[in-house]
Amino acid sequence: MESLIKGPVLITGAAGFIGSNLLRRLVTKCSNINIIIKSNSDTWRINDLSNSINVYNCDLSDYLQVEKIIDELKPKIIFHLAAYGAYSYQTDLDLIRKINLDSTINLLNACLKYDFKIFINTGSNSEYGFKKDPMKESDILEPNSYYSVFKSASTHFCQYESKSKKRPIVTLRPFHVYGPFEERTRFIPKLINHLTQGKCPPLVSPEIKRDMIFIDDVVDFYLTVLNKLNGYGKIYNVGSGIERSIRDVVEIAIKITGADVTPIFGTMHNRDWDNINWRADMSFTFKNFNWTPKIDLNTGLKKIITWQNSFNQLP
Repeated sequence: MESLIKGPVLITGAAGFIGSNLLRRLVTKCSNINIIIKSNSDTWRINDLSNSINVYNCDLSDYLQVEKIIDELKPKIIFHLAAYGAYSYQTDLDLIRKINLDSTINLLNACLKYDFKIFINTGSNSEYGFKKDPMKESDILEPNSYYSVFKSASTHFCQYESKSKKRPIVTLRPFHVYGPFEERTRFIPKLINHLTQGKCPPLVSPEIKRDMIFIDDVVDFYLTVLNKLNGYGKIYNVGSGIERSIRDVVEIAIKITGADVTPIFGTMHNRDWDNINWRADMSFTFKNFNWTPKIDLNTGLKKIITWQNSFNQLP
């Protein structure tokens, strides 16, 4: 395979939802791909890629382990997606700190010894906290969970290191990403799984709105960022800039699946840290990059159903 991306490339969090989709795209473009995962990681999303990548088992919160791998690889492109705490069952405070903050500090410090092309850190839309207006990269951060506290700290660390040392480090803040290989307990996979069985899952208020973006568009943006550095310490929202209500999503999914169900909203409580409205201000991202999301909600939901019908290894 002729490499379209010159490595070595390093990905953390490659066994996760966004990381695994990014990895699948990268194996078609680069012949030198390396991933760092925990020894106990559930690798169901990437088991079929084992012959195309180099796998390192490592605790990213242990600097000596990280340094050894970075000294060996000297990666040119680093995608940092390792995370913990975004799901309601991930409640270990020590792990939330170690994986979201300590790991970022260790990985970046080890990489700063070498001349890399770009370090792409992955933040979170939850860093913004409760906002009434579309969320801008320049907004004051008001984290409202331990996860968002340490994600915010990680973003600030990367931004400071980039600006102070003039190194190519950016942070991307994905909004509500959906698509193949998403955690099955999340809203859209659970909704589609129920509807295809002629059932409807518990639902929150129909008026809750989210900025939803399909995973393929997110991966496109990660790869777009590779080729354009717009200064140091930049942060970019990764969303659609469009809010869709829970009612919209449910009604579209029912129409696509043909399920004969009547949704009953409000049977599940919204999470305490959730906004009713949650939308990215995409003006800064669109201004700096020749990129816009291509896949609308209707198309995205159809793609998920097609994928689920063809993929028989769901855990």
